[in-house]
Amino acid sequence: MSDNLFDPPEAILIETTDDQSAHKQERTSRHSMCAMRFDLQWQSDNARHTDSRVVQNLNLWRDIFPAELEAQVMDKPVGYSASHDFRAGTLLENYREAECLAIKDHLFNRAYRKGVVTEPRAGRFYPKGFIAGTRGIFPEDMSPFRLAKCSELLTVDLNHPLAAYDIALSAEILDIWGSGDEHGGACQDIVELLSTNGPGMQARWNNKPTDFWSDTPFSRIAEDADGYFYTMSRMVDHLDQTATRQIERLYGRLVPQGADVLDLMSSWKSHLPGSHNLSSMTGLGMNQDELDANPRLTASLVHDLNRNPQLPFSDNHFDAVICTVSVEYLTRPVEIFTEVNRVLKPGGRFILTFSNRWFPPKVVKIWQDIHEFERPELVLEYFLKAGGYDNLETWSLRGLPRPQDDKYARRLHLSDPVHAVWGEKR
Repeated sequence: MSDNLFDPPEAILIETTDDQSAHKQERTSRHSMCAMRFDLQWQSDNARHTDSRVVQNLNLWRDIFPAELEAQVMDKPVGYSASHDFRAGTLLENYREAECLAIKDHLFNRAYRKGVVTEPRAGRFYPKGFIAGTRGIFPEDMSPFRLAKCSELLTVDLNHPLAAYDIALSAEILDIWGSGDEHGGACQDIVELLSTNGPGMQARWNNKPTDFWSDTPFSRIAEDADGYFYTMSRMVDHLDQTATRQIERLYGRLVPQGADVLDLMSSWKSHLPGSHNLSSMTGLGMNQDELDANPRLTASLVHDLNRNPQLPFSDNHFDAVICTVSVEYLTRPVEIFTEVNRVLKPGGRFILTFSNRWFPPKVVKIWQDIHEFERPELVLEYFLKAGGYDNLETWSLRGLPRPQDDKYARRLHLSDPVHAVWGEKR
């Protein structure tokens, strides 16, 4: 199992209500409510994957746990962790060849989205409504399926994207309180909650490259020079503070102390813990005022990567390169990933983090077109096409509470999701 990317349990930003505080319990029981963090870990052909989710209101009497974990988390205190390794087909339904179908091309409804023509592309995910009528699928079905192959016939894979993988599932108790006398209501299936609509979509189908490259994927609404857009400085936070703290913790674990670091597509914050000691931090960004406001930078320069992807640094220069909520703006990503590999020292990490927010005029088309959990696969494809990287990993985090003082707190209960992809120069 990988290192825990969180602070100790008491610092996990789970806000306790007055009712919870009045019913605090020391250990779990059948009458407990609790908050837990779950990690799904699995290995694809090209990367290691961890999908983390915090579930804040688990009812240990009502909700459905995997039997292998349920007994482990009973009569346990806050901070206790349990885990179990599941062979393929034991946690989720096993992969079935019968669920991989060859259908006629016209059964893929290219006009499913009003006013948009969608061409089928190999390896991509689409809502099942695109193939309504196949296997009794209704047009309103928005759950994803994978289009595995495109030829005279289309091969559609209706299996869960994790069906063929061994999975390690772990759970950590973050908080415990009494449930009172209520025993009714709807139950949550923990496995379904953790695995639905996302995990598994970060990997290729049968290790065949996904077609992210058709249909002008790197076009943008605003095709004018980026320098015009970034003339105005934007001293704003692009994520809520909970998500930002998680990115800081991730960088703190992956970037070595005393490192020479390049903050690629930098701004007024570099998102490393304040206590993290570095030899140097170079910021490369698009606005000098933003770079000047960044207290962690020891050097900075304005450089438009979409205009000139060549990095103005010598070979083997940096111990780590980070890129925070900006990879979605790259129009020449493979060239840039190749350049990052050149300036990294052997064994140095390139770490990219992102969420589901962006500047619409400048985000590339493919980023908006694909599912949230396909975006880590897209970034993995950048690594693989560039070459020269090993030990590729992805990580996702969902379910933490949004800070109560966040401007979106009334509309959005949960913190912004965080996704990360990283690799090491071989």
